[in-house]
Amino acid sequence: MTYELYYWNGIQGRGEFVRLALEDADAAYVDVTRVADRGTGEMMKLMGSTTAAHIPFAPPFLRDGDQVISHVANILLYLGPKLGLAPKEEGLRWYANGLQLTITDFVAEVHDTHHPIATSKYYEDQKEEAKARASDFVTNRIPKFLSYFERVLAQNPEGGGHAVGSAVSYVDLSLFQVIEGLRYAFPRAMRHYEHLYPNLLRLHASVKARPRLGAYLASPRRLAFNEDGIFRRYRELDIEP
Repeated sequence: MTYELYYWNGIQGRGEFVRLALEDADAAYVDVTRVADRGTGEMMKLMGSTTAAHIPFAPPFLRDGDQVISHVANILLYLGPKLGLAPKEEGLRWYANGLQLTITDFVAEVHDTHHPIATSKYYEDQKEEAKARASDFVTNRIPKFLSYFERVLAQNPEGGGHAVGSAVSYVDLSLFQVIEGLRYAFPRAMRHYEHLYPNLLRLHASVKARPRLGAYLASPRRLAFNEDGIFRRYRELDIEP
């Protein structure tokens, strides 16, 4: 069965966390909004349905046969065991889910640096508020989250440089994406902070070196970061901590 991934076309966004897992596992999937005869209209129709029993609020969501799963952490909780990207022990799977939910919180805070007042307003309509929000994010929240994940890696009893268990999981792939995104959006801040987190840097390098992911990252399927996504580069927001 081919998975169907629904997310906005033209950006990596939250959908990329799901894409990385599918690509790493060499799973058959369709990026629906990128298919010419399907597109965003099909996604919007599913979300706006007034008759379907199970409807998603927003993308990303995944369709696997008759099953529709929404929200990144929920999708990865579902996909992880199927793709061999989750621990076999049930307790560790719940722990992995908790880590992924923390990544979800982190990503939401990244988004709010450029949209601190309202998602319905343009960045240009809230630039001053964005500067204040980004200043706190760079100074306090980046080290808060990265320090936590650095300790997660250091204190994993299985070792091996993974976030959970003894093998690579979807959490590792998501942490790779977080580092990539922060380097794009806040390069000055990350140059200041990176040396403090050697375990995260080693994890980032090991994930990037995975053959299937390396091929994906070098392919046209991997869209570039841009100023329509979650990780956006605005020079005035990237302060020196």
